[in-house]
Amino acid sequence: MEKSNPLVKLVSSIFLLDKDWVTRVTMAMIVLSLIWGILGIIDALMVRIEEASWALFQYLPLSPQEYEGSITLHGIRDLFGFAQQLIFAVFFYFTFKMLKVEPRAKWFFNIGFILFNISFMLFEGPIILTNQPGFDNYFGATGWYYLAPLGLPGYSLYVASSTWYWAWMLMDIGTYMTSGYLIYHFYQATKTMKEKLPVFLTYGLMIMLLIQIGYAGEVVANVWDLTTFYGITGMDVIANQVAFGDLWHAIVYITWFPAVASLYLLIPTLSGKPLYSERAGRLSALLYLVFSAGGIGIHHIYMADLPLALKLVVEAITLGVVIPTMMTFFNLWATVKGSTIKLNIIALWTATAWAGSIAGGVLGIFNSILADDAVEHETEFIVSHFHQMIYWAIVPAGFAVLYYMIPMMTGRMWYSNKTAWIHYAGYMLGTVMIIVGFSMVGIGGLVRKELIFPLIPVYIFGEVLSTVGAVIADVATIGWLINLVLTLVKGKPVELEGQELPQVINTVAMSFKAPDKIDMRQLVSSPANLVKKLNIHFIHSKKQDA
Repeated sequence: MEKSNPLVKLVSSIFLLDKDWVTRVTMAMIVLSLIWGILGIIDALMVRIEEASWALFQYLPLSPQEYEGSITLHGIRDLFGFAQQLIFAVFFYFTFKMLKVEPRAKWFFNIGFILFNISFMLFEGPIILTNQPGFDNYFGATGWYYLAPLGLPGYSLYVASSTWYWAWMLMDIGTYMTSGYLIYHFYQATKTMKEKLPVFLTYGLMIMLLIQIGYAGEVVANVWDLTTFYGITGMDVIANQVAFGDLWHAIVYITWFPAVASLYLLIPTLSGKPLYSERAGRLSALLYLVFSAGGIGIHHIYMADLPLALKLVVEAITLGVVIPTMMTFFNLWATVKGSTIKLNIIALWTATAWAGSIAGGVLGIFNSILADDAVEHETEFIVSHFHQMIYWAIVPAGFAVLYYMIPMMTGRMWYSNKTAWIHYAGYMLGTVMIIVGFSMVGIGGLVRKELIFPLIPVYIFGEVLSTVGAVIADVATIGWLINLVLTLVKGKPVELEGQELPQVINTVAMSFKAPDKIDMRQLVSSPANLVKKLNIHFIHSKKQDA
């Protein structure tokens, strides 16, 4: 009998190597997004440990360069490597599965996918040594802060490795190739479609178009950075930041709009009712594109020396996003009104994304007002708003989608029902603590990216609270990750082939019935128990092969 290597079997199970090209590539994007996401979470945890250590012991375990670098790389890895790539995975998979269009020129997407992921390796390229005063030899400590584009010799005390800017170029090329690939196949599908695009995929198309528009200014800014870095051109700092600002806020919407798209799919499906108004749903997608494209990232530099008239126009456009948002959430509320939905984990994550979008959006309206920005500019209050949108809207919608998408792709049901609920409880408890902590120190006036701050009670309590919350949320998410691996290798087989998407969603949702109770002590013990089960599985596989 031929022996099979357990490691080979594991890799095959995780990457679904026995599936079709679309499913394989989708799983590769999911796996790599999780890898970059985990590394980004580690970066964020290092920041939390640094700030909590100062608050409690007046001790800094990391150098200022490592601290600043952790913040920057956390943003790069989690916004782009994790969130954007996971978004591509979702819409890539459902574009081909729902539209039943045959993928063409697969090599083109493959190249874009590879370049995109190589870029995150180059963001940590070789260190350059220089005698420039104030030089920061941790090249990841770059970013866009107030007036100076950090990392450009002669314009900043920080000098980054040239691979930093080449990494941006590779990410830009990969992003344009992959998003363009999907737009092309949307176009091909419309040639034979007799019906309109589902609202969910209408949002998918809108997001791909927004990516093409939103990255344009950043490409200009990065080429400018490169030529300045090598001494070919000079630099107009404000103009450069305005150009880069196209992506500043576009990436926020690029990561949030998929959450809105998932609500348009999940709420009608789980409630068993058609969307109240499909026309309003499609119109909201168009309006979102209108109000989120272009230079609204200028609202991040309200305090820069720009014409007041320009700032007021940007403020009005930024507030304009309220229109499609109100259309969306009243549309969804009217859809679900009067429905009876059995509590399940997909419904719970969906409801969280719906409520979290509203809660985080209210803060966004507040932040976009010029007069308010004069008070809160660059404080932790801004960080609180953004993380509230991430933790309570974007990520919950992502979990809701993955809970039905994984069984659909793998043909296996999730390994542990209880772990899913423990993960939800731990994640929400931890993220509430993070948001409250950030909000407290922000309202108290603490500027972001400050590793040394006054030791007053509101700062000490807020920093420690958010750090403890981060640990709780991270431990709970480790449990989810192990549950995912166990699902891929040991999940119960289920036949979902040939079923329509709403039927798949409801089938999976009904398998996640609510437990009678959740013991909070299981937040710690559950990941450990799952690790033991995973270890037992590998030992068992080796015995069988022997």
